[in-house]
Amino acid sequence: MTTIIIAIVFLSLLPDIHIWYVALRAGMPVILPAILSLPTLALLLLAAAAAAGHPHSDTFRIFFVLLLGFVLPKLIFAILSLAGRAAAIAIPAIAHKGDTLALTAALIVAATALYGYLSGWRRLCVREVEISLPRLPAAFDGYRAVHISDLHLGTYGSDTSYVSRLVERVNSLDPDVILFTGDLVNISAAETEPYRTILARLNAPDGVISVLGNHDYCEYGRYDTRDGARRNLEEVIRCERGMGWNLLLDGSVTLHRGADSIAVIGVQNTGRPPFPSRGNLRRAMQGLPDGIFKILLTHDPSHWRLEVLPRTDIDLTLSGHTHAVQLRIGGFSPARWLYPEWGGLYTDHGRALHVSTGIGGTVPFRLGAWPEIDIITLRRHSGQ
Repeated sequence: MTTIIIAIVFLSLLPDIHIWYVALRAGMPVILPAILSLPTLALLLLAAAAAAGHPHSDTFRIFFVLLLGFVLPKLIFAILSLAGRAAAIAIPAIAHKGDTLALTAALIVAATALYGYLSGWRRLCVREVEISLPRLPAAFDGYRAVHISDLHLGTYGSDTSYVSRLVERVNSLDPDVILFTGDLVNISAAETEPYRTILARLNAPDGVISVLGNHDYCEYGRYDTRDGARRNLEEVIRCERGMGWNLLLDGSVTLHRGADSIAVIGVQNTGRPPFPSRGNLRRAMQGLPDGIFKILLTHDPSHWRLEVLPRTDIDLTLSGHTHAVQLRIGGFSPARWLYPEWGGLYTDHGRALHVSTGIGGTVPFRLGAWPEIDIITLRRHSGQ
């Protein structure tokens, strides 16, 4: 994390140096580049606070706003401006156009980032996904499951309108089951208080089945007592079960259709560091009949390749966690640099992983990777 902060600070300073150079050479008032440097100064102070061990969710959000809304546009301006000056060596006639083009591009980026902050993180979308699997029992052909993930309720504060709209939209899809793959909160169980009666309205014949995500352990908050995180975790667990959700802590539930049945397995958070690995998949699968069709809920998609594929016969895995880093351009997201499976459907020899890019996030921003409800229709694959 320290290395990332240092890299961001370095990239933040370079554009300001160039902007000062351009402004002074053009004879502009000193006040203009000084004002443009204020976001960088604020970013440096926030980075220093984080490096000193005083992180806070609000600090992180402001850092992110400054990074995308100011630093990135300035960096783009500097790169294009320098490129224009380099091109002007060969084509002098375009010398005066380089800074204009650079400024236009920077303003477009800033406006796009502004949309992500103001509206993008509430632009709820429904994605229909059909998954064909060879071992699916015939009675479950056409079974519909809503997959949602990463609510991060603390980001919405006390404004319940968006979550109410989410619940209404999910229920309107008439799913057979609702599957939630973790991160109900950001840092504290108290975030759930305005939303408990609303989320309790989620309704499906086979109920709401859920697991915990890394944020649900409430280890990112600061507490007055040593057991603060544990007590908040216990409250998150009570909250989910109090809403009528079937929270699986390394356990399973069997769903029936006539003589056929499938198992939904849920594990505690399991994945790669620095995130907590608490799950016990072997214990979660204990007592299941041999050969039963299995769906696994596990928050971190890294778990699929780490354990699920090499050590089990689980047919379908559902995960969240990545958020597609809340930024997607077409089929590309920077999340691919962190996670090989970062969003959507992946298959491997007749087995599948579906990664939801989530509903919320610790930062109220989304661009391209809009908040999503996934309605998954299971199909029996004939093998022909």
